[in-house]
Amino acid sequence: MGQLAFLKMFILVSIPVDIRDKRRHVHVFYRNGRHQRSVAKIWIEKNGMPCVEIAESSLSPKENKMLVDAITAHWQFINDQITRCFNGERTISKNIE
Repeated sequence: MGQLAFLKMFILVSIPVDIRDKRRHVHVFYRNGRHQRSVAKIWIEKNGMPCVEIAESSLSPKENKMLVDAITAHWQFINDQITRCFNGERTISKNIE
């Protein structure tokens, strides 16, 4: 699992086995580990083009908007880190806001 970014109380990660999925996405976990499962899955592209949208989420609309806005603003970095994860390379995590 590649940690991609930290946003407030969340960690955005990429999971290498997801390479088989039709669209690139990130999984969102709480940063403090109070949930072992992803609390959201966010698509980051559609047909190879940037397209950030919620796939599934148990978060509030306000939290979802915050995540979508931050991923959109840092799309290139996140997409590059997903590529690194899928290539078996170490990812670089950074705080995004």
